[in-house]
Amino acid sequence: MSSYGIEKGVVSEEIEPPRGNRSRFAFACAILASMTSIILGYDIGVMSGAATFIKDDLKLSDVQLEILMGILNIYSLVGSGAAGRTSDWIGRRYTIVLAGVFFFCGALLMGFATNYPFIMVGRFVAGIGVGYAMMIAPVYTAEVAPASSRGFLSSFPEIFINIGILLGYVSNYFFSKLPEHLGWRFMLGIGAIPAVCLAIGVLAMPESPRWLVLQGRLGDAFKVLDKTSNTKEEAISRLNDIKRAAGIPEDMTDDVIVVPNRKSAGKGVWKDLLVRPTPAVRHILIACLGIHFAQQASGIDAVVLYSPTIFLKAGLKSKNDQLLATVAVGVVKTLFIVVGTCVVDRFGRRALLLTSMGGMFLSLTALGTSLTAIDRNPGQTLKWAIGLSVTTVMTFVATFSIGAGPVTWVYCSEIFPVRLRAQGASLGVMLNRLMSGIIGMTFLSLSKGLTIGGAFLLFAGVAAAAWVFFFTFLPETRGMPLEEMESLFGSYTANKKKNVTKEGKEVVEEH
Repeated sequence: MSSYGIEKGVVSEEIEPPRGNRSRFAFACAILASMTSIILGYDIGVMSGAATFIKDDLKLSDVQLEILMGILNIYSLVGSGAAGRTSDWIGRRYTIVLAGVFFFCGALLMGFATNYPFIMVGRFVAGIGVGYAMMIAPVYTAEVAPASSRGFLSSFPEIFINIGILLGYVSNYFFSKLPEHLGWRFMLGIGAIPAVCLAIGVLAMPESPRWLVLQGRLGDAFKVLDKTSNTKEEAISRLNDIKRAAGIPEDMTDDVIVVPNRKSAGKGVWKDLLVRPTPAVRHILIACLGIHFAQQASGIDAVVLYSPTIFLKAGLKSKNDQLLATVAVGVVKTLFIVVGTCVVDRFGRRALLLTSMGGMFLSLTALGTSLTAIDRNPGQTLKWAIGLSVTTVMTFVATFSIGAGPVTWVYCSEIFPVRLRAQGASLGVMLNRLMSGIIGMTFLSLSKGLTIGGAFLLFAGVAAAAWVFFFTFLPETRGMPLEEMESLFGSYTANKKKNVTKEGKEVVEEH
C-alpha cells in the first residue's frame, strides 16, 4: 500500500469518512491563477483611453496608432506558442509566474517610453507575458477543479480580464487629469504593480495534479486532489482516472514512479495534434480553433479598444462623456461576465454559446444600422440613432460576456486529452490573439473603407456564421470528467448527449 492510501485503486478502511466541502481550496487556486488575466484586461482597457494622448504626445499617424493598439496581441503569439511546451517542462504554476515577470518588465518599459520604437519594445515584452497568461490560467484551473464546478471555476480568467478592462478605464479617467506627457505614462506603467503582486501570490498555489501525474509524482498529485475533493474516495477516483488517461497501470501506486512510455516535455504532441490526429482529436482541434476564431472575429476587441471612437461617431462629442460611457461599457461587461460564470455549470456550454452569439448578432446588426444612419445624415441630430448606438454597444458586450467570453476558455481548456491539453490549448490561444491583433490593427482602416456602420454589419455576418458552427459542431461538455471528454468528439456533429445510469456512470450516445 502506498503512503496516500491506495492499493490497486481500493480505498483503505482507515481512510476517514467524508468531510466537508473542499471546493473552497479549488476556488482559491482558480482565483489566484485567473488573476493573471487582469494584466491583459488592464492593457486592453487602458490603451483605449491612452491612445489619443499617446497619439498627440508622440505625434503618431492613424496607421501607427492602429499598430500600437493591436500589436500586443500579435506579440502575444510568442508567449502563447511557447506556453504549452514551457508548462509541460516547468509546470503550470511556474509558467504563470513567468507570465507575471514578462508583463512587469513590459509595463515599466511602456511607462518610461520616450518615442514610438521604445514603446513598441515594451509592447513586445508585455505581449509575451500576456500570451503565457492567456493560455495557462484556464488550463491550470480546469486541471485542478472538480467536474461539478469546472465550468464555473474555469470562467474566472474572463472575469478577471473584464476586471482588468474596468480598472484600465478607471485609470484612464483619473490619469487623464495629469499633463498629457505624464498621463499616458502613468496609465501604462502602473500595470507593473499588479503583475509583481500576482507573480508572488501564485507561488502559494499547488501544482496541477495532472501535470504531477505525468511526471510520475502520484503522491504529490493525490495531496492536491485531496484538498480539492469533497472526500478521499473522490480524490482517489479522480487520481485513478488521470492515471488511466496517462497510460499508467492501476497497480502502480507508489508516491513516485517512472511513467511507462512517457514522452518527455511534450515530445510527439504536435504530431498527434496536427500530422496524424485521431478523428476525435481532429474534431476537438477544429472545435477549439473555431470557437476562438469566432470569439474575436465577431468584433469584441473593436468595441473594447475603440469605445471612445465609436461613441464619438455616435454623437458624443465631449472626451469626458466618451470616457464615462466607456467606463459604463466596462461595468456592464464585468457584471454580465459574472452572470455567465454563475450559470455555465447549470445551463451548459452549448446553450450559453448559442444564446450569446445570437444576441451578439442582433446587437451588431442594430449597432451597424444606427451608425450608418448617423453617418448618412451629417449635421442632423438623430436622437433615436444615438440612443440605439449607445444601447447596442452595451447589449453587445453584455451578450458576449454571458457566453462567448467565458465559455471559450472553459470549453477549450477541458476538451483536449491530458497529454495534448497544454499545447492544444496554446494553438487556440494563438489564433485568438492573432485575430484580436488583426481586428485591433485594422478597425480604423476598415471603418474608413466600409464606414463604421458597415464594419459592424460585417461583424454581424461573422456572428451569424459562428452561431451555425456552434449549433453544428460543438457537443455539450457539462459535467463530463476530463478523462472521458474525448468520447464526445469524432462524429463532427453536436448530436451527442450524456445519459447517467442508475449506478451514476455517464454514458455517451449518438443520435
